[in-house]
Amino acid sequence: MAPSTVDGPARLARLARPDKWYLSAGDGILWAPPSPVWLHRPGFWDEAMVYYHPFAPLFGVALVDASGREISLRRSRTEWTPGMLTVEWRTAEDIVLREQRAVEPGGFVVSTWGVPTAVPASHLIAFTSQPGPETEGWKRLRDGVAWTRQLTDRRGGAMDVQARLTCNATGVRVAAYRSEPCAVHPSWERTPFRDHWQAEPPDEIRLEGIDASGLVYAAVAVSLPKTSANIRLSLQLIPTDPPTGGSTVVAFADRFPRFHCDDTFLERYYDYRLYGLHLNRLGGNAGHVRHPAIAEGIGYFHVPITYSAQCHMFEMRWARDPDEAYGSLLNFIESQKPDGSLHGRLYTTHLEGTDFYHANWGDAVLAVDAVAPHAGFVSRAYEGLVRYARWLDATRDREQSGMYDVVDQFETGQEYMSRYQTVDPDADRYGWENRIRLKGVDVTVYAYQLKRALALLATRLDLSRQADGWRAGAERIGDAIRTAMWDETLGLFTDVDPRTMQRTRVKAAVSFYPLLTDLLDDDAVRILAAHLENPAEFATPYPVPSSSLDDPLFSATAEWKGKRHNCPWNGRVWPMTNSHVIEGLLRQWQAGRRFVGPLAARLLTTFVRMMFHDGDLARPNCYEHYDPFTGRASVYRGIDDYQHSWVLDLLLRGIAGLEPRADALIVDPLPAPVETVEVSGATIRGHAVTLSRKGDAITVTVDGQPQRGTMGHPLVIPW
Repeated sequence: MAPSTVDGPARLARLARPDKWYLSAGDGILWAPPSPVWLHRPGFWDEAMVYYHPFAPLFGVALVDASGREISLRRSRTEWTPGMLTVEWRTAEDIVLREQRAVEPGGFVVSTWGVPTAVPASHLIAFTSQPGPETEGWKRLRDGVAWTRQLTDRRGGAMDVQARLTCNATGVRVAAYRSEPCAVHPSWERTPFRDHWQAEPPDEIRLEGIDASGLVYAAVAVSLPKTSANIRLSLQLIPTDPPTGGSTVVAFADRFPRFHCDDTFLERYYDYRLYGLHLNRLGGNAGHVRHPAIAEGIGYFHVPITYSAQCHMFEMRWARDPDEAYGSLLNFIESQKPDGSLHGRLYTTHLEGTDFYHANWGDAVLAVDAVAPHAGFVSRAYEGLVRYARWLDATRDREQSGMYDVVDQFETGQEYMSRYQTVDPDADRYGWENRIRLKGVDVTVYAYQLKRALALLATRLDLSRQADGWRAGAERIGDAIRTAMWDETLGLFTDVDPRTMQRTRVKAAVSFYPLLTDLLDDDAVRILAAHLENPAEFATPYPVPSSSLDDPLFSATAEWKGKRHNCPWNGRVWPMTNSHVIEGLLRQWQAGRRFVGPLAARLLTTFVRMMFHDGDLARPNCYEHYDPFTGRASVYRGIDDYQHSWVLDLLLRGIAGLEPRADALIVDPLPAPVETVEVSGATIRGHAVTLSRKGDAITVTVDGQPQRGTMGHPLVIPW
């Protein structure tokens, strides 16, 4: 199959489907309720997120006749595309009305109605029900009604949001009443407006009552014209620090290279990833989120989180003007704690209860610098990461072993595993309490990569003495990884119990993280690859399971000790670990170990195919974790489009073969089963780059100058 020639909006339009509803303007305000209850009702009644704060309900929509009776509407068709949810409604007389739902920059949640002439109704009404004690400042506007509501996040942090429910038509009537508590449903018949109807909707704001308890109902009504019309109903949500930089998903996607491939799953998922990044983009200038960045996901994950920030830096570096790649680190550095540690999350209004996660900051900074070097970013990153590295040394390797401590199961982002039970049988019962100690393979690899990166950055900044110190520190860590963490009999790297300095011998996906480094010889890479190809350990139909199949606590069905958990790592396939393992194999391929190429290509293409419901090309997804045997996603969690991995980056580097370096562009695709690949519109280190592969022949054009190569032979193009 030839690569697609479809581009721009049409590429994203191909993601259309009837079973999705997520909407965002890419600025931090989104409507993506994980488990919606009211999709079958007009409007937006399920919750939106204003940054990390839930706001619900938004508003319902009713079509009402002259007597005040609601016209029953039956949903007949739904189509979602990135940026738009279109719903067709039918009356009892089979008259069709079209509602288009969108979230637009500036905090606008919009329901636009195409109303035909023949509809048997007199008014279209947007109505809401708000908690009385949390709202104040109700006032009438020319085109609607406004109020202020205090939102509270999961940590108890408060934020005021101004809300404006409006209609773009003339002759708008507005009403608001207090009510004692009752069911908060999008039902026109339950509202007080139905009781106050007298030939036409009420037009008054009456907020009397003995106290503010209960609910405030508000409605905006407009008479339907005698001819067909488009009527826009919207709720604008304006937080104390309004976000900036929202855009359409098409405009966002246009900042990235275009990727075409004859493997339709790979091509489709590339475009889907662009949508997911836009969905979870945060606009910056919002409290502690000062720079544009990417949130980890929807719902309460809609904040910057250190564990996933590394992923976003790998992906966003490919955008023109990759501000979100820089911001994903700078936000944390600018809120760095006095001791040098970093907050695990950044809330807009406070920094309480932010927890802590380890992250591979060194690799992420170098990845960004390879594509989009920025002297100011390098300097600020170096300063902040120096303080962070010193904190790691002082608090997580006090005995100077070269190995770094995990002190609770959550800070690795990988809870509920045998790893932690080996050092404390109650590790799974503790919260974020820092009650265990485990020398972790993953966090030690992160520390090694961090010090290697700091050595390179120090050299760039003419800090030669500091560079020598960081290199020496990296060598000490590297020696510990190769000796203390390598288990010769297992043929794997494992964690170490700091009480005995003995290896735990627990086989987990993190055992492969040293593939990310330059520490391994050919034999070690071959042994690790053999484990990944062993069906009794890690070679499941949908690899790579987070724990080996022969782990005594292994579960493919998300159960930990017999109980289904939200985030278990005892056997589920997590896109996060898959990204690490495939990244490690890709680096070994680039280092000349060509024998890992087929394995890396197979893991990458299988990984991408896993993230389509039932192998359906029309239904891509990105959930937290998957069944290693069936590929079934964790749909029970309701958390789709979870940006906790890097895929776009692996496709551009692994399938297209584009590997940016400071001195040259290396082109060396993995031996994946594809025949044609095209990349256009890439900007790398200020150079315009395109790539075309047909069979084994590769043509790369840099600033208009073509270079030709052949599959299996790295093409080196100096800048």
